[in-house]
Amino acid sequence: MTEKRAGAANTGEARPALPVTGWAVLGLLSYGDELSGYDLKKWSDRSLRFFYWSPSFSQIYGELKRLEKAGYVSARKVAQETGNRDKRVYVITDEGMAAVRHWAREAPVEPPVLKHGVMLRLWLGHLLEADRMREVLGRHRAYAETMRQRAEVDGARAEEAWAYPSLVLKWSQRYYAAERDLADAMLADLDERDRRCR
Repeated sequence: MTEKRAGAANTGEARPALPVTGWAVLGLLSYGDELSGYDLKKWSDRSLRFFYWSPSFSQIYGELKRLEKAGYVSARKVAQETGNRDKRVYVITDEGMAAVRHWAREAPVEPPVLKHGVMLRLWLGHLLEADRMREVLGRHRAYAETMRQRAEVDGARAEEAWAYPSLVLKWSQRYYAAERDLADAMLADLDERDRRCR
């Protein structure tokens, strides 16, 4: 996935240019916890995936190396109680906190990029059977409702540190409810089209 880089070029400051995923990983660390790459992946799966995307383990570890090289995070090894090899945990530095705060305040507001595979398939509906199109929309509707429910569960955390992530997950609930409702409306539109064409 190609990402737009934001950083030194946009701010005029001598900050490293990072891909948005780098800022997302640094943002996860900005909540103050010392986290391993595994912890970061779990947290991104519980929050980021609803509105951005959840980076893979390799992307997270790649960004952690970049952030450590930039001086935005520091790392240490922690012995595992299970006897497995030591794990590496990361914590944000003061410089990293200043950088991510600056990015959150000053990065340009960019419109979201819509890459909606279901809409593309509906656009190509002249190549599909009506029942197949309804099946695609039905699967999308089920997916949207599942994601809405998961965002609701993950957003129900009561800790103060989760105040803003919970607000974003509420946005995610509304977004997926709208996707579900749009699929229902498209199914109704297909029915109307079929009635007119008879």
